[in-house]
Amino acid sequence: MPADDVILVGILLLALVTVESGGYFLTRVVRGSVSANRLQANFFRAGHAHAAVLLVLSIAILSVISHAALDGFWLWLARVGVPIAAILMPAGFFLSVLGRDPEKPGRLIVLLWLGVVSLTAALVTAGVGLIAGGVAAL
Repeated sequence: MPADDVILVGILLLALVTVESGGYFLTRVVRGSVSANRLQANFFRAGHAHAAVLLVLSIAILSVISHAALDGFWLWLARVGVPIAAILMPAGFFLSVLGRDPEKPGRLIVLLWLGVVSLTAALVTAGVGLIAGGVAAL
């Protein structure tokens, strides 16, 4: 694994600590210590889950991406697209329901959809690149 990928894995592991503290916040919401309506509680839960899963997925991709038949922009996208989604998607969930008793998500929900684009582009690129790299290694 290249040194820059090792550094990124270290950063992603530290980012998981923030997800852990977010879990504590979520337990406070569920217990009623933090007031949140149903929409907010659901979006907080979804943001928390997406953050954790996408960070772990990022680490998994980084562990194999050096075998992909990719270079330049495409390798960069395969390496950082999921970590970018791990920032954007939870931010969209959390930030779109800030305020007192929102009835629907606000404009910052666009961050969720930008994250979806980043995630999809990275997964397709990494998947195709890894298949091509594997076929070339046969």
